[in-house]
Amino acid sequence: MTILVTGGAGFIGANFVLDWLAQSDESVINLDKLTYAGNLETLASLQGSARHVFVQGDIGDADLVASLLAQHRPRAVLNFAAESHVDRSIHSPEDFIQTNIVGTFRLLEAVRAYWGNLESAAKTAFRLLHVSTDEVYGSLSASDPAFTETHRYEPNSPYSASKAASDHLVRAYHHTYGLPILTTNCSNNYGPYHFPEKLIPLMIVNALAGKALPVYGDGLQVRDWLYVKDHCSAIRRVLDAGKPGEVYNVGGWNEKPNIDIVHTVCALLDEMRPKADGASYSTQITSVKDRPGHDRRYAIDASKIERELGWKPAETFDSGIRKTVQWYLANPEWVAHVQSGAYREWVQTQYAVA
Repeated sequence: MTILVTGGAGFIGANFVLDWLAQSDESVINLDKLTYAGNLETLASLQGSARHVFVQGDIGDADLVASLLAQHRPRAVLNFAAESHVDRSIHSPEDFIQTNIVGTFRLLEAVRAYWGNLESAAKTAFRLLHVSTDEVYGSLSASDPAFTETHRYEPNSPYSASKAASDHLVRAYHHTYGLPILTTNCSNNYGPYHFPEKLIPLMIVNALAGKALPVYGDGLQVRDWLYVKDHCSAIRRVLDAGKPGEVYNVGGWNEKPNIDIVHTVCALLDEMRPKADGASYSTQITSVKDRPGHDRRYAIDASKIERELGWKPAETFDSGIRKTVQWYLANPEWVAHVQSGAYREWVQTQYAVA
């Protein structure tokens, strides 16, 4: 038995592939375009494994996807492939339209053709699981209830709009063609192998380098934080027992303002890697101009997946963030290798001090 994973060299996808192969006898066909955030070093431990077949390519390449489906005959396709950074979507929205909308459409077409030609039992068992985000739901006020699966879509960035469009395409292919779709909408992930443009790894990397810790505006934007390995376990559970056509919100039950996250990271670094002069890393916190259209609060109500599928996160934020900081301290080579010149130029442009 085999599964096809798209975007399996990115942060969440690679963690999923590693966890899957550690816990399952099934092989993985891993399709990834290897854009700036895709990193084969994350999968180095799988080199030489007969159960992991890596293919560099684009989900928008319909012929390639069709050939992989025909050759490997997967029982499921899990779509992690996406452009996912809000800041980059503000500066370069077309990449997000191409990957998240056009790419998803072409993937759906290829999978629909493959699924339609499966024999009865394999056709009934087949699943396409589409990994999405809570950002499609828009922004909440401080007193609003958390997002449920029936919350109205109100995307506010080119990134979230492109993911919302992909979700709608996935829904349409289930209702129009009967394609057995599962959709998950997750909250902010964090953990090992996170590309250091996102908040937590950026704070860790900059702190250790003695650089400014850039915080947008007042830093009071609230997010729900989900340890990436918990997210992976939720996806496995949805693939195993989710009902086709259903959406499952996946969250960590950890709503926290960004500024609190930064102070927590600084405190852990003060403990684990104290500065020679005895000062706290928090002295490096610097306010920068808020980004355009910055959503104030996201919050996931993950009651449905717990009630219907029996899943809930294993990590608290305290345990997950400690493991994350420890991982970055233990893996400086991985961090150094992903910080290319293009990455440094991006950070310098994006987080110019206000």
